[in-house]
Amino acid sequence: MDGAGGEELDMEVMKPLIDEQNSDAISDEEHENNFLPVEKHYQLDNEEGITFIQTLTHLLKGNIGTGLLGLPLAIKNAGIVIGPISLVFIGVISVHCMHILVRCSHCLCQRMKKSSLGYSDTVSYAMEVGPLTALQKRASWGRYIVDFFLVITQLGFCSVYVVFLAENVKQVHEGFLENKTTPINVSATSSSSEKRSTDLRIYMLCFLPFMILLVFIRDLKSLSFLSLLANLSMAVSLVIIYQYIVRDIVDPRKLPPVVGWKKYPLFFGTAIFAFEGIGVVLPLENRMKDTTRFPLALNIGMGIVMTLYISLATLGYLRFGDEIKGSITLNLPQDIWLYQSVKILYSFGIFVTYSIQYYVPAEILIPAVTSKVGQKWKLLSELVARALLVCSTCAVAVLIPRLDLVISFVGAVSSSTLALILPPLVEILTFYKENLSLWTVFKDIFIAVIGVVGFLTGTYVTVEEIIYPASTVLANATESISADLNATNLVDGLK
Repeated sequence: MDGAGGEELDMEVMKPLIDEQNSDAISDEEHENNFLPVEKHYQLDNEEGITFIQTLTHLLKGNIGTGLLGLPLAIKNAGIVIGPISLVFIGVISVHCMHILVRCSHCLCQRMKKSSLGYSDTVSYAMEVGPLTALQKRASWGRYIVDFFLVITQLGFCSVYVVFLAENVKQVHEGFLENKTTPINVSATSSSSEKRSTDLRIYMLCFLPFMILLVFIRDLKSLSFLSLLANLSMAVSLVIIYQYIVRDIVDPRKLPPVVGWKKYPLFFGTAIFAFEGIGVVLPLENRMKDTTRFPLALNIGMGIVMTLYISLATLGYLRFGDEIKGSITLNLPQDIWLYQSVKILYSFGIFVTYSIQYYVPAEILIPAVTSKVGQKWKLLSELVARALLVCSTCAVAVLIPRLDLVISFVGAVSSSTLALILPPLVEILTFYKENLSLWTVFKDIFIAVIGVVGFLTGTYVTVEEIIYPASTVLANATESISADLNATNLVDGLK
């Protein structure tokens, strides 16, 4: 598959809401005329569709991002025993919810005589055919709810990317300065300490104009070559990270098997953030040639993703222990350029991916702005709106400049809703007339309750950490300051 073709598929994957919103303007008669046979209802227009391998590739790309690099810290927040077990549990439930969503979409397509349904319409039609009159009258709310959380999720990803870029580039820059000044004399210690104090927010603001220019490219096909390079750079980075962390692993018995429940909601938020691909499931199946093989592709793809997640999370925590940071790249050595290059390569990949994640909220929110101005000012108003939307993601990053907290917050608020809460409820609404077994109802309620509890506790603990960071950040800062003082006293003693 060539680069341009791959980027075109990326665009289809990343805009699950666009066609749904456009379809609102189409009359029922036109829908009826466009109705396709059930066995072909996922073959869009006259397109050939994507192959099994292409579907698998896009499933991997839709799930692997910055969340993967934050999972070792998530294991720290749960414990070396409970962490991996919980990660498997959340992964299995997330994949099951993806299958639920696909099955409900199939059923509703047949009932409502639609050619295909995305996530938003699936929830909306499930409410429409459900047993409760109150939900039937407010079926359109389902679409707005999913759209809202998808927009929040995508913008949340963008904010995470801003923090990730700033932290990694800051570390590379300061590592370069330290290596440059260290050979001079011992007095370099004080100057390097001053350079270390450069506020992370300064780096975020430095990235802002470049990100604005990036999103001014409105056609994602123009980024096809950069997207290909980004995928390759991230793949190479992961290989280098793996070869580093497997070389010096700590005895697992030295690490806590279980951590206090106060930290567990942070684990939940980060873990569910990592399984961020439920929004691409239906768009991918809608594009697949042979949709009967999609469940197999989903199982294989998510099996690979879970293996990658669990292995990197566990090995990363075993390698760095309590020193693990919000992204495992930040634990790589600063004095070896191979590992500094990993931060540069992965940062490049994340920078390009920013524009892809940005695409969905931009296409939903910006037309609402441009529709209110004259034709003469449409382009200018669109560019201003794009710039302001980027500034909003940067503002969130500036307000919460901790990668682990941003990831956990987005995961708890948005990802838990989309991945765990809505799919089981949609299944109950869709199949309630078909004599659902008590086991199925209990299972769906159980999953939804897990999602709601994770949503509430994860949001509460994360917000508390953001507002009252003294218990963690200041404690770590105190340890860091005392360590620096000890090092300084040692140097003075050696003079």
